[in-house]
Amino acid sequence: MLRVVKVRLYPDVQQQQSLAQAFGSCRWLWNYCLNLMNQTYKETGKGLSGYAVKKIIPQLKKEYEWLTSTYSQCLQQVCLNLGVAFNNFFERRAKYPRFKSKHGKQSIQYPQNVKVADNCLSLPKIGEVSAIIHRSIEGKVKTVTISKNCSNQYFAAILVDDGKDKQLSSTEGKAVGIDLGLTHFAITSDGSKFDNPRILNKHEKNLKLKQQQLSRKQKAVQCGLGGFPHEQLHQEGSQNRIKSRIKVARVHRKITNCREDFLHKLSRRIVNENQVIVVENLNVKGMMQNHCLAKSIQSVGWGMFCTMLKYKAEMSGKIYQEVDRFFPSSKTCHVCLNQVGSLPLDVRFWTCKNCHTKHDRDVNAAINLRDEGLRILTSGTGDKACRPDVSRSKGGRKKSTTTLSVGQEAYTVPSGQCR
Repeated sequence: MLRVVKVRLYPDVQQQQSLAQAFGSCRWLWNYCLNLMNQTYKETGKGLSGYAVKKIIPQLKKEYEWLTSTYSQCLQQVCLNLGVAFNNFFERRAKYPRFKSKHGKQSIQYPQNVKVADNCLSLPKIGEVSAIIHRSIEGKVKTVTISKNCSNQYFAAILVDDGKDKQLSSTEGKAVGIDLGLTHFAITSDGSKFDNPRILNKHEKNLKLKQQQLSRKQKAVQCGLGGFPHEQLHQEGSQNRIKSRIKVARVHRKITNCREDFLHKLSRRIVNENQVIVVENLNVKGMMQNHCLAKSIQSVGWGMFCTMLKYKAEMSGKIYQEVDRFFPSSKTCHVCLNQVGSLPLDVRFWTCKNCHTKHDRDVNAAINLRDEGLRILTSGTGDKACRPDVSRSKGGRKKSTTTLSVGQEAYTVPSGQCR
């Protein structure tokens, strides 16, 4: 089973220069090959594969001698990754590959020949780099990705094959439905409510101050020089601007770390306490179109939370199930399955006219999600249970649930079959 361990690196000054040169060489090669693929397609109407552009690396090393200072397999991996990026685009898993900039996150990938010790990593042509190995790395090291963020922090993502088989999942155990929100981040079918930490609001004043200081510094000058249309000669401006930019990046990094810490702890707690986890397949991209809630939705991290739940459940032999976004979880009474016509967002409590049960909107939605997820699992037809008349498309990633058309209601069953 493949696992990834991300560790912090502390390279010295000379190693930082070597890594910066390796980052620049791999970034330049990515942009060169991407430009070559684009030009070839415009001229011939045919594309180039990653293996085809990898063959031109020896010729490029003769023209640009500085490429020889970078480990050869890192350069080869750039071409292969570019081919994978195009495959993901054609299969509708990702957007069209973009040119890389030196002002963003930098990374290189070592496919082999990396040795992991107690407190360091041995990298080809770089040497032994000090690292904080916070957990034991057991198994065969497959690939190691070295990255540097905008705060000038270095990390290594170590992919390890531990040789263990994937645990078999079982539905025997406690099931929980989770309804995600903004006032409360997560509401479970047990009635537990986890408050939204609102991490961005806590650091917003500091972030605003740092951004104002950055805006007063001398901006970078751009001029249209370079070997390709996408390349420009960038001048960083004043040294104070560089320092101010790093300060802004550190605030963003602090916000990211706090958010990930909260999401990791909550997802681990939910996975440890339950066997079946059911959530709603939210259309976050569509919800972001609401300019009144876009900032709050973007900062809360629903997608990251669901991703953490999914991979942690799979690693623990538990089940992660998504329910279609058009399933009327909030408007359906979980006792008698009576459905109301409309339920505005400002209505947080409502009473069923059929059985006169008073519902908390969020808890009722979580219970309905749990029952619907169990119904899908026990029906034996998976996600097609809600929509048997629609077949899947052949291209793209298969979703966990089938998307219903706008206005089409999800199928509901009597309460005896849900529990």
